[in-house]
Amino acid sequence: MAADVLNVTAARPHRAGVKLWLKRLHLWLGLSVGLVFALIALSGTVLALQEPLLRLAHPELTGHVPPSPTQQARVLARIAHEWKPRGLRAADLPDAALPVWQLYFDNGTRRYLDPATGELLLTRDASRDALLILRNWHTHLLAGRTGENLLGVLGWIALGLLVSGLVLWWPARGRLRAQLRPYAQPPVRRWLTWHRSLGALTVPLLLLVTLTGTLMVYHGATRRGLEAAFGHGTVAAPPGPVARRDAPVPWAALLAAAQSALPHAALSRIGFGRADDATVVVRAHAPGEWNATGRSMIWLDPYTPRVLAVRDVSAGDTAARIDGMIYPLHAGTVGGWAYRGVVIACGVLPAFFVTTGFLFWRARTRRRR
Repeated sequence: MAADVLNVTAARPHRAGVKLWLKRLHLWLGLSVGLVFALIALSGTVLALQEPLLRLAHPELTGHVPPSPTQQARVLARIAHEWKPRGLRAADLPDAALPVWQLYFDNGTRRYLDPATGELLLTRDASRDALLILRNWHTHLLAGRTGENLLGVLGWIALGLLVSGLVLWWPARGRLRAQLRPYAQPPVRRWLTWHRSLGALTVPLLLLVTLTGTLMVYHGATRRGLEAAFGHGTVAAPPGPVARRDAPVPWAALLAAAQSALPHAALSRIGFGRADDATVVVRAHAPGEWNATGRSMIWLDPYTPRVLAVRDVSAGDTAARIDGMIYPLHAGTVGGWAYRGVVIACGVLPAFFVTTGFLFWRARTRRRR
């Protein structure tokens, strides 16, 4: 009996020392790395609203009538002729959300064309457009692949901050209500209770948004991990390259072939191939997919036109379906405005935690003087 008491007594200082170390780590990482993370999260809040902001800033992109199949084919021929030699990578077909052609270029520029005629409506320069700059900061810290790798490290640290905060808050039995109660005075208690109470209530959502963003940085490893956990079915591999030749592309027949390959899906994006490969890749949105653009893919020989391979994610395995949920959960593009509001709030909360953490630290420092 006496030995048990001695063991418990010895364990308490050890646990107190670990908790003190965890508090210091949480504080200083929160006031340093947490500040950068807060800025990244705030940019995510703006990006969750990028579509309505784009329509608001550029009303010329709204109010258009969807093109007919004949108009689609004619505009695609014009796009391939005028823009492919200038670094065009892919183009989104007009839809209800954005009823114009959206063109993506290798240098990050985006152009928007009239849905029926292909006339240029708007050019967004990646180095001048505020939303594109903000997107580059949010996804690459304005530093390309190096910035993306650093973003992954910041993501894991942010997850550590969230988990450590939850551990430090965790109440003893019967103390849950007291641990969630906010106080107005004194300042030290006010900032601490506001910080930990709101953190405890919102940590599940913050963990979801932060984890999905971090997993996107490590997409290859994430997919392999999901396949190891859930297994994977047969996935259509991209076919071999198609040699380019001086021949017209029958765009109407090509779109018809793509639609016939996935009749239940809506065609959404067209990739125009590479310099050494003329294969046209069409992305499609299948029913039930959370990703708005869709992850189903059709590879076509543009000259025949002939379907070379099809990847239908609606018939895919569990790993593929979970993988397809990661981006929509992070970006708030699923669940309507209710979930988008959650994502927007999660983008603001890290700034709140950095601010209240700093005010708590300053108030406690002043009280000790």
